[in-house]
Amino acid sequence: MKFSRWVILALIFIVLFPLTSRSSQAQSVKSISIILDGVRLTSDAAPYIVPKANVTMVPLRVISEGLGASVGWSQSTKTVTVKNAEASIKLTSGNKTGLVNGASVSLDASVQIKQGHVMVPLRFIGESLGLQVVWNQTAQSVTLSSGVPSDGGGTGTDNNGNPDTSSLRGVWISSVYNLDWPSSNSYGKIDQQKTDFSNLLDSLQAIGLNAVFVQVRPSGDALYPSTLVPWSKTLTGTQGKDPGYDPLQYMINEVHSRGMQFHAWFNPFRANTDTSTAKLASNHVAMTHPEWIVNTKNQLIINPGIPDARRHVINAIMEVVNNYDIDGVHLDDYFYPTGVTFNDAITFINYNSKKISNKEDWRRDNVNQFIQQLDQSIHAVKPSVSFGVSPFGVWRNKASDITGSDSKAGITAYDDYYADVRAWIQNGWVDYISPQIYWSLTNKNVQYDTLVKWWSTEVKGTDVKLYIGHAPYKLGTPEIGWQSADEIINQLKYNEDDPNVEGSIFFSAKNIMGNPLGLIPALSDYYK
Repeated sequence: MKFSRWVILALIFIVLFPLTSRSSQAQSVKSISIILDGVRLTSDAAPYIVPKANVTMVPLRVISEGLGASVGWSQSTKTVTVKNAEASIKLTSGNKTGLVNGASVSLDASVQIKQGHVMVPLRFIGESLGLQVVWNQTAQSVTLSSGVPSDGGGTGTDNNGNPDTSSLRGVWISSVYNLDWPSSNSYGKIDQQKTDFSNLLDSLQAIGLNAVFVQVRPSGDALYPSTLVPWSKTLTGTQGKDPGYDPLQYMINEVHSRGMQFHAWFNPFRANTDTSTAKLASNHVAMTHPEWIVNTKNQLIINPGIPDARRHVINAIMEVVNNYDIDGVHLDDYFYPTGVTFNDAITFINYNSKKISNKEDWRRDNVNQFIQQLDQSIHAVKPSVSFGVSPFGVWRNKASDITGSDSKAGITAYDDYYADVRAWIQNGWVDYISPQIYWSLTNKNVQYDTLVKWWSTEVKGTDVKLYIGHAPYKLGTPEIGWQSADEIINQLKYNEDDPNVEGSIFFSAKNIMGNPLGLIPALSDYYK
């Protein structure tokens, strides 16, 4: 009796398990999306993944209608042929090899027939046709890039042959703390760092983005060979250690090969992310000029009040401008640190040739001089290189200045960072600004649309472009308004109605690629 019961249970398990497995597989299959150059491809049959081989299979129609290749199917031989200008491919069901331009190539998965549909391995065919293929596990998506910008997705050129940034769609790629790239597990691994960056570009471009702002100077160091500052520790784990290649040149080549823009992002005055000098390279600024360094906020800061210190930062930036084919120089909002005591009383006395009466105005003048001199230095060498800054999203609150924004921000660019962005705009010292408007449309104290309108008014009638800094990193947090990816989309839609808004930049790459609340398909659909 017991034996019979176990037999019956075993039979039930055998019958039901495949159904359960297929059901689970079907659910995961439905979530796989295919995106080519930022455009989502439709499929008449759900893509699926071949177990163990980890190969994404798609119907033949995706290849013909989506990728634009000519296809053929022989029922008698169960053979698929695919052709375009790049390659001629032949795959036969059951064969572990295929032919690419007549040469035999091994396969992880070949042609399969599923419910009347001819299914083929997407990566193998895509790469054979000259496409770049990236699988995103988190987003359950396959992104393909032809290297040709999609409508609105490339930069193009203006009438002078310079990059056209009229619809800039950018993303910040942070290197400090190994946040976005390179990863800490890639220390000293050249091939992995290169592959990781290239795959990231493919994924970002597939979404519809056309510009990257890469942090090449995270902490007084560099992601490029420099005669002035040491190699960044983010490359090898040790500051000053040669990574064995030129990461900046590699990144520029990869970005430009895709028709995208490369902006070199510099953190101007942060010398180190902590106060220890034990692991700093001997040619780091904190070691060669300790008199320039202020220890505050658990960091080492280069004192903006010292003219030689400012010149050192400008020289380090100009090294990149002179030696690399970059599209722009970009600064973040790290000028004077906020919320701490900054010990520059002696500097105020020693370097106040203009006899400015109060330290606050003197600090703003120091930053103004830095911005003006950097602008002049860049454009004297390469007029086509764009120079811009991403300031804190509130210049001043109306309560402090009647001409400020109708906001109640706890800190402001003018009063806390000593960044008088209005002066930069009015004097034409920047080509663009990208205020970090990292609040939602429903946050009454710092409301997104209110701030966009204020910045729009500031640039109106000037030659300074306005790109808005967006905060996908806040999606899914408890802060007001960030419980849906629609927040980002609604912000972009709001920007459409303001002729002074000429683009957007998102912080940061990993926060987009993490697909918070379904942001990737939402952005891809928006940028179609």
